[in-house]
Amino acid sequence: MATMVRDLPMEERPREKLLSYGAGCLSDAELLAILLRTGTQDASAITIADQVLARIKETGLTGLVHLGPAEIMDIHGISRAKAATIIAAVELGHRLSVRQAAKIEVIHGPEDAANFAMPRFRFEQREHFAVMLLNTKNHILGFSEVSVGSLSASVVHPREVFQAAIRFAAASMILFHNHPSGDPSPSREDIAVTQRLVKAGRIMDIPVLDHIILGENRFLSLKERGMLV
Repeated sequence: MATMVRDLPMEERPREKLLSYGAGCLSDAELLAILLRTGTQDASAITIADQVLARIKETGLTGLVHLGPAEIMDIHGISRAKAATIIAAVELGHRLSVRQAAKIEVIHGPEDAANFAMPRFRFEQREHFAVMLLNTKNHILGFSEVSVGSLSASVVHPREVFQAAIRFAAASMILFHNHPSGDPSPSREDIAVTQRLVKAGRIMDIPVLDHIILGENRFLSLKERGMLV
């Protein structure tokens, strides 16, 4: 017979632990159990939470972002309301990270730029190419997505990139794209597209300061690698 949350000592119940010691003291399953609130007759909320985590064990918690309502409700014990609660909690976490990053207003180096952009693309399963537009003092004027899909010269054309720069009256720009694989190492196509846009920037007198490739909690600056030529 499964141990239910109500059968646990008071100090071991997820909600009471959170209120007494803080959310950081809880396991992933315990946090999910609080969102689920209740279990079923034969499974506790923690047991059901463990089943959710087992469904995404290969990707970890980030896999929650890609679980749709039907996939979550396929797990025994999860109703429409519970699925909606999980999805809403994940989205709130994502919005919090994006808005926290938006507090960065001036770019002092690649780390600032990566910290601003990374939350926007952290969970994307396709490559996104974007540009950050800066004024003469490296204040962020805007952040514009240019294309979605594998990076190539045909997808990322200087026309679209510099239209955004002109629209924001930018003095310079930083290029970004993400690697859904999590590995930010540049491909030959990444380098070729970068060099093409760097040359176009010189002609337009809107220099490309860097191209930053975003991976899983890490990034690579082509400027730091000496690849902006």
